[in-house]
Parts: sequence; C-alpha cells; structure tokens
Amino acid sequence: MKILVTAFDPFGGESINPALEAVKLMKDNIDGAEIVKLEIPTVFRKSIDKVAEAIVKENPDVVLSVGQAGGRFEVTPERVAINVDDARIPDNEGNQPIDVPIYEDGAPAYFATLPVKAMVEAIRSAGLPSSLSNSAGTFVCNHIMYGVLYQIEKLGKNIRAGFIHVPFIPEQVARRPAPAPCMSMVDIAKALEAAVTAIVKHDKDIVAVGGKID
Repeated sequence: MKILVTAFDPFGGESINPALEAVKLMKDNIDGAEIVKLEIPTVFRKSIDKVAEAIVKENPDVVLSVGQAGGRFEVTPERVAINVDDARIPDNEGNQPIDVPIYEDGAPAYFATLPVKAMVEAIRSAGLPSSLSNSAGTFVCNHIMYGVLYQIEKLGKNIRAGFIHVPFIPEQVARRPAPAPCMSMVDIAKALEAAVTAIVKHDKDIVAVGGKID
C-alpha cells in the first residue's frame, strides 16, 4: 500500500507549519505502507493542482491531507468537505474567494472515504486526544479535502482520501490568552502515525459513537 500524505507550507508569515513538520517526522513505512510526503502551497486551486499531479505520478492507494486548526484541543479526522470557498482571510497569494463553489460541476459535498472513526479510536489508543469533526471549515483545508475527492472521482481511480486537522504546538500559544490548547510536534506525528495504522487495517470504518450535540 502507498499512502500520499500532504501538508501545507507555512501560512501568513509563520516560519513553520507544525502540520508539515509533523508529517516530516512520520516514519517512511507504517505497518507495511509506504508513506510519500508532499508539501503543498497554502493557496486556493494551486494546492489541488499539486496533489492531482502527485496522484498521477505516485498512483497512491490513499491520500491523507493534514492541516492545522488552531483552537482545537484534539486531533480531528474530518467526516465531510463542502463545495464552497468562503475565506475569512487571504491565502498565501492574497486570494480570498467568498461564497463561490470549488467546482461548478461538483457535488454539494463529499464524505471522507477513510475509516475516520477507526482513526479516532487508534489515536486515542495511542494515548492522545482525538474526536471526529463534522466541519473542515471553508478555507484551504476544506478546499483541499473537497478538491482531492473531486479529482479522484473525475479520474475514476479507486483511491481512498480524507483530511486530518491538528492543534497548535506549544510555541504558537506561548503568548496567547489561556486556555490555549496545544500539542507537541512529536505527539502530533504519533497521532498521524496511529491514524495511518487504522487506515491500513480498516477497509471499512468501525461502528462507534461519533456524533455531537451542538
């Protein structure tokens, strides 16, 4: 099995993106799966194009995209991506699409084709906090999750795909008002490896409580 793991480059003048650095820390082989790591731009459309090129080149069995969601306490696999860009702030090239579809001919939403609940349980079993998220937002994280699933459908490939959000690292919250959730880079990498283990072991998701009351 070959798993393409993507993560965004540093955003908005930051020197690092912890999601990307955690991906770099991941083992190159996890439970027999070859891990191919790809840095992608924090830019609408260009991010999708780069992953689409890598899919053609690498022909992976799985595409797992990783991004950061500052303010979350847990590592959160995403259940669904919606067909809308609604950027509260510009991307790294100043693009700020508002209330526009990612693809005019795309479905209203795509569900992750990864075993997201099994991933949550695997991360928890590794001793780290995790929960299932039902919103990837409307910025570049949702954009790449939706775009990858759209591209896979259009290519007619049997590739599973999804997205994981990770928290801040301690250095990012040192001067933020409490409570400011964070997780070490090493633990983020450990959580991602646990998620990959679940992906390798589960063709279909487990049945487990994952719903939330808002």
